[in-house]
Amino acid sequence: MKIKQVEELVGITSKNIRFYEDQGLLSPDRADNGYREYHQKEIDVLKQIKLLRKFGVPVEEIGKIFNKEKSLDDCLEVRIRELDKQQDDIKRMRELAGLILDSHESIDSIRTDYWLDSVESLEKEGTTFVDISKEDVHKKKKLGALFGGVVFILIMIVYVAAMTYAFVVEDMPLVAFALMTVIPVLVVVCIVYAIVSRFKEIEGGEEDEASKY
Repeated sequence: MKIKQVEELVGITSKNIRFYEDQGLLSPDRADNGYREYHQKEIDVLKQIKLLRKFGVPVEEIGKIFNKEKSLDDCLEVRIRELDKQQDDIKRMRELAGLILDSHESIDSIRTDYWLDSVESLEKEGTTFVDISKEDVHKKKKLGALFGGVVFILIMIVYVAAMTYAFVVEDMPLVAFALMTVIPVLVVVCIVYAIVSRFKEIEGGEEDEASKY
């Protein structure tokens, strides 16, 4: 079975499958032509990975489970404690946001120093607030992908406009015009698809996970 078939069957992208291979979580056979060959055992492993990742279990921890360095029970118990911690953090953040809301302050009159001191006090007690740097990095990545895509789309639009001018003014043959305009249209469709996929990848935190290992 080829990687595209596995992608459709399991619901994990080819990029993620290769990432899991790089992390040593699965080792597919190689055909004579050098392409990866996936069998039922790899399908089963990928489904196990998918299940654990749905609960936010880090790839490194999954590797320890597969290598029998840690049991599934121990891993899930740790994850439950982490989820309890996150739930407690959300509760504290919600309570503080409620206090700010009840104070009826505007953006012009808000006591930023007072509330930041409150945040710092909660952080010292162990509350984890939103990672601003991570949010900013995600935004920067999205803007970068969008900017690059828009530039290429504009180039294609100019190209199509030039072909249209040649067709109308310079009597370009219809067949040639059709062929010369279909290609940029397909390129634009591919660019839009790539941007959407990139946004999903950034939101999914795939690179954030990969950077840990």
